[in-house]
Amino acid sequence: MKLLEESIKNIKPLNEEFKKLAKERLDLQIKPLDSLGKLEDIAIQLSGVFQKQFVDINKKLILGFGADHGVFYENVSPCKRDVTKLQFSNFVTGGNGVKTISSFTNTDVWAIDVGIDCDEIIKGSFDEKIRKGTSNLRVGPAMTKDEAIKSLEIGIKYANKASLENYDLIGVGEMGICNTTPSTAIMCAFYDLKPQDITGMGCGLDNEGINRKINVIKDSLKVNSPINKDSIEILSKFGGFEIGAMAGVILGCAKNRKIVVLDGFISYAAYILAYNLNPLVKEYVISSHLSDEPASKMLLDKLNLSPLLNLNMKLGEGSGASIAFNIIEIANHTYKNMLTFDESNMENTHP
Repeated sequence: MKLLEESIKNIKPLNEEFKKLAKERLDLQIKPLDSLGKLEDIAIQLSGVFQKQFVDINKKLILGFGADHGVFYENVSPCKRDVTKLQFSNFVTGGNGVKTISSFTNTDVWAIDVGIDCDEIIKGSFDEKIRKGTSNLRVGPAMTKDEAIKSLEIGIKYANKASLENYDLIGVGEMGICNTTPSTAIMCAFYDLKPQDITGMGCGLDNEGINRKINVIKDSLKVNSPINKDSIEILSKFGGFEIGAMAGVILGCAKNRKIVVLDGFISYAAYILAYNLNPLVKEYVISSHLSDEPASKMLLDKLNLSPLLNLNMKLGEGSGASIAFNIIEIANHTYKNMLTFDESNMENTHP
């Protein structure tokens, strides 16, 4: 609990002086004012996060967390349970979505097992297994309060490790069959949403399966009925060791003054948990893409997050975050290298 409390307490606002310097340079560059849109927002954010007028981005990392879920046995996914372990192995060896995309974007991937249902240590991964999957959220809490705190602190631990190893951009990713179910429950619990309004097909449910999933989430909300909008309570009741760990990464990156890039639907749930522990995390977050899960736009609007991309993706794993890294690099490169009016000997026509 000490690591979590210290991390929450030590998140500071962005440096306004360096944000101002970045904005002034952008306004003097040889282009119409604000014409690069979100690229300009990114450049200003980078200066404020790193407290420098010019930022170098040298190392990029996806922190991918794997875990299983007790609610799997409610038949809320068409996939077999062992897919979590099999696909998680590909975070290390390659061949899955995030590892393939990251090989193109020159991004490292770390695989951290926080709760996969297997006895063996997956070669090349970090073993932080809390236990072999959460409990069934339909019949009771998915985890204990201590386990919820542990999952958050594991995420902070790896955010700290990434910072010490000089990673500049850090994205969150996950692997956990049926983890759209606990994510949806978390969102319903925080925002008093109806499951039927935000529940999607996950990795391929048909209409009958979606209705079954909706009923499972409804039952979980009745059984667990959180009293407060408290992140630790809601995480413990609805679960996802990997969701808690991603929330911890968001907190840790904000504390370490690093950019943290969200992925898709599951990462939105992690962000909600982190934001409700300290709203300042928002200043360090970039939303990579609009997940193709049906409620994504509504949720991102609630969270006041504007994604960089809309590629109709819903893969997860950190795949969208890895793609977004290149957009962030383009923003930074353009800001640093586009000439100003003075540098180009052109007349400044800005009002």
